Amino acid sequence: MAKIGFLGTGIMGKPMAENLQKAGHQLFLSTHHDEAPADLVAAGAIALANPKEVAQEAEFIIVMVPDTPHVEDVLFRENGVADGVGPNKVVIDMSSISPSATKTFAEKIKATGAAYLDAPVSGGEVGAKAATLSIMVGGCEKAFERVLPLFQSMGKNITRVGGNGDGQTAKVANQIIVALNIQAVAEALLFAAKNGADPAKVREALMGGFAGSKILEVHGERMIKGTFDPGFRISLHQKDLNLALAGARELGLNLPNTANAQQVFSTCAAIGGSNWDHSALVKGLEHMANFSIRDK
Repeated sequence: MAKIGFLGTGIMGKPMAENLQKAGHQLFLSTHHDEAPADLVAAGAIALANPKEVAQEAEFIIVMVPDTPHVEDVLFRENGVADGVGPNKVVIDMSSISPSATKTFAEKIKATGAAYLDAPVSGGEVGAKAATLSIMVGGCEKAFERVLPLFQSMGKNITRVGGNGDGQTAKVANQIIVALNIQAVAEALLFAAKNGADPAKVREALMGGFAGSKILEVHGERMIKGTFDPGFRISLHQKDLNLALAGARELGLNLPNTANAQQVFSTCAAIGGSNWDHSALVKGLEHMANFSIRDK
């Protein structure tokens, strides 16, 4: 049984923490921002006052929060994780944040004697609940091997990509691919519906060919049914594409399709959709077309 601090029990973090708990590990949670989930506490998790206390009690400290500033706050605020870690401890940031900031955070944590891994995930709420997440890891091999059994309680496809920051770089690349696939599915279904075809039947036909994909299967169905309760919010995907576009500017790269997808997400946000699931990108296209695939 490992002693694990888990900081960030939202849509993704809570089921990830539950899977660690089911695997027999002792969880330590912080109440510095919100109350610890009652069901985790009822199952044996220990709620402490702040991240420092969590880091003092745990051998492994997992952070799963929305964005770069939130990670920085949890790690380096007064009574943050950095105040409670030292040798033989491992800090694991499973959030999706800036690769360059990750490298800075890693150096500061490693200065305490602790190890640091960036380990963002892909698979959404469904993957978090089913413990089938893809986990992209950056950091030293020794720390990765220590943490691997914990990763295996949360995911299936676990890859050490390279050093600190490389896990986050892989996640940004993942988010580019996901966004462009969502946009492709949305445009295809909108085209089909506007042309008079049944989008559900078109999706069914496409699933059997080379266009078949998890995005078409899961998010295509959401688009057709209009069910956009968030598994992964548009605002978070906007954040990830901002990381991609900012990184591209630093590298002198042009990512025109990524920029276009971000514009469509911005249209969704402008019509009140920041908290919709990212599959609702289709609603941005529908808004511009003044036509809904669900009108078919």
